[in-house]
Amino acid sequence: MAYKIDKDTCLGCGACASECPVEAISCDEDGKYVIDENLCLECGACADTCPVGAPKA
Repeated sequence: MAYKIDKDTCLGCGACASECPVEAISCDEDGKYVIDENLCLECGACADTCPVGAPKA
């Protein structure tokens, strides 16, 4: 199961996107980040780097 970002928790800092090895994370129109589930490798890099724990498995 791919990771998902909790938009209520997301600060919009982009730390997760900078660590994603397959560039599966992008910023949406609200300034929050989203993960393309079709690209996500479930490696956990986003969750490890997020300062507020927004990415969840």
